[in-house]
Amino acid sequence: MATADSNTFARPEIEPAITTLLKTPLNTTMDLFQVLDYCQHHADVLIESDDRTERMALCGRLYAGLEVLKVVLKAPLPEYLIERLTLNAANPDDYHCPLSSDSETLREYCSALTMVLLQGPQPYEQEEKIAGLLSELLDVMVDDLKAPRFVRSASGLILLNEDSEPVVH
Repeated sequence: MATADSNTFARPEIEPAITTLLKTPLNTTMDLFQVLDYCQHHADVLIESDDRTERMALCGRLYAGLEVLKVVLKAPLPEYLIERLTLNAANPDDYHCPLSSDSETLREYCSALTMVLLQGPQPYEQEEKIAGLLSELLDVMVDDLKAPRFVRSASGLILLNEDSEPVVH
């Protein structure tokens, strides 16, 4: 049993949510959506954390997630994700990303911001702003990567480009 001054838990099966999150497995066999969710969850918890040690651990895991994302972005999409990214009818207004950067560039921006947070103590207010910017940028990237990319047509799937003009895929 733990004492009042102890930092161990009386019941080890009850761990803080942050510990559980930090133990979440990560590897390159995960699909794009799983890695995006992993990164987004870590960023969400990061902006809520006031503990420097927790923040550093979260940044480390987030950076690892962004590195796995680099690999996953280069891999072909599995059929089940293509299906999730496919619509039966096109609506050009549904395919607008607020930034003109591609996914890899956005990932690099997120990695750079994470590295700034990992490099050492900064005023808490500055860390808070950087973490907020990182979280918002990651949300934009996630929304863009999870947005429909294909439209089903009589001739097969049509890939939508940045200008929302159909291109046969």
